Amino acid sequence: MNQAAFFAPLIRGSIIEKTGQRHLVRLLPAIPAASGLAELEIKIEASTEDESAVATAISKAIGEQDSIPQLVHLTVGTEKYTYAIAQSTISIESIAAGKAPEPVYEVAANRANVMKDKIVVVTGGAQGFGAEIVRGLVAGGALVFVADLNLEGATQFAQELNQEYQQTVAFPVAVNVADEASVMAMMEEINLTAGGLDLCVSNAGILRASSILQQDMDSFRLVTDINYTAFAIITKHCALTMKRQHATAPTLLTDIIQINSKSGLEGSNKNGSYAGGKFGSIGLVQSFALELVEYGIKVNAVCPGNFFDGPLWSDPEKGLFVQYLRTGKVPGATSIADVKKFYEAKVPMNRGCTGQDVIRAVYYLVEQAYETGQALPVTGGQVMLN
Repeated sequence: MNQAAFFAPLIRGSIIEKTGQRHLVRLLPAIPAASGLAELEIKIEASTEDESAVATAISKAIGEQDSIPQLVHLTVGTEKYTYAIAQSTISIESIAAGKAPEPVYEVAANRANVMKDKIVVVTGGAQGFGAEIVRGLVAGGALVFVADLNLEGATQFAQELNQEYQQTVAFPVAVNVADEASVMAMMEEINLTAGGLDLCVSNAGILRASSILQQDMDSFRLVTDINYTAFAIITKHCALTMKRQHATAPTLLTDIIQINSKSGLEGSNKNGSYAGGKFGSIGLVQSFALELVEYGIKVNAVCPGNFFDGPLWSDPEKGLFVQYLRTGKVPGATSIADVKKFYEAKVPMNRGCTGQDVIRAVYYLVEQAYETGQALPVTGGQVMLN
């Protein structure tokens, strides 16, 4: 990992531990012409391979200050990095310009400020469930990185949100979740821009509905790579940042939430590659939860029912309604309307899942502090746990 990105979560964790409040930490490309800003010089003698020693040095330097520095100048060997420290993007931008920080504006809207000031990444966040989740998190006061293979779409969506809120509440970031180098680059960008991470919503996924008698194995492997292996890659690199924060903020709880599916709780006819990957991901959730709890990281899954109004189902060319009609998965169906009616009738609540249903579940999992390794159904009663 980029060395400057490595140190940012350690600095952020120290600030959180000292103040009890979540701050942003941003690497500055140049030292600002500071005007009355509180500055702190830290020199690191220990090797970056000794993470514990580095964490101790940073924690000690920040902990000894009477107040929170607005600029931290970190010297490591011959390299020097300057980080701005603040509670909002407005304040960060003021510091970067060498001005006193602007006041922090209240943007939290609900659930007792569960998301206020949290740094969040949502993969597959430019459309569908992901976009709904992003909107719900921003409304609660989070700073959200919209991570997507479609960088143009993520950029446009982030710009719309920033314009709506009249401040920076979202950043676009490119990522191919199945490519570890791409995920590493995503996390470096997040660390350099905001200083760390409080919540990862691993939402990106794909579906290729097919009978196992007809599905080619390249398609099967692609679905597995995106829905199963990619979750492991995302967890690995988000958890590394969260672990560094925990090294300097040992009471801090952070979250990784996979957006799974009801197909991760029960089999899916002529959709085995998708259900298999989702079933496997529940095993990863439970296993990662057991391992990462040591670092204050909770790992859970949300298992939504069918999001009938989203592109996954309703896209006129590639949506599931079209796929299921073509593959004959719904007996007697002759139109997309027939297929939709068939699936709505399976839900006791008599409707599909919505983004609001999912965001409520995400808020719940973050808010509670005593559950990890859970797979929470959000299925309108279609799937009930014993």
